[in-house]
Amino acid sequence: MAALTQLIEPEAQALGFDLVRVAWFGGDGDRTLQVMAERPATRQLTIDDCAALSRRISDLVDALEAEGRDPIDEAYRLEVSSPGIDRPLTRLRDYADWVGHEARINLAEADANGRKQYKSDLAGVDGDSVLLDDPKAGRVSVPFADIATAKLLLTDRLISATVPLSAEGADHIQTEEQRD
Repeated sequence: MAALTQLIEPEAQALGFDLVRVAWFGGDGDRTLQVMAERPATRQLTIDDCAALSRRISDLVDALEAEGRDPIDEAYRLEVSSPGIDRPLTRLRDYADWVGHEARINLAEADANGRKQYKSDLAGVDGDSVLLDDPKAGRVSVPFADIATAKLLLTDRLISATVPLSAEGADHIQTEEQRD
């Protein structure tokens, strides 16, 4: 995964995007390479942004394959997307950016409190640790390196804080007959 991330990140940066996550999903014969990115100013991508990044990644992989250095040795689908509202938290800065919002944090191993999961409000970062305001334990400090997965939880507060790039056409459904 690290090698793929190193290949993909410069392609995202060339378009002005920050890479949020590169991950594999699915099993043998049904693999999907998921790439999430965002524009730093908006924390979102448009469909055109996704298409542009998808083309860059595909062109890069095709060029490497033509040189005999195919970085992916099996069939797969490429999925490029914005992280969405209930986004994964993959970088330490994500925890600072989304202070005050609720998240589900899964630890790789149980912590000193015997917990492997927290459903808590994000309270920021302190060095290399994530601060949580947990309803059961109060303020908790979790080393970033101990976090296996984390994502924001969809709440009214999060929806209010996440403004779409454009809502144009969102309230109008166009039928095939209307397009002609």
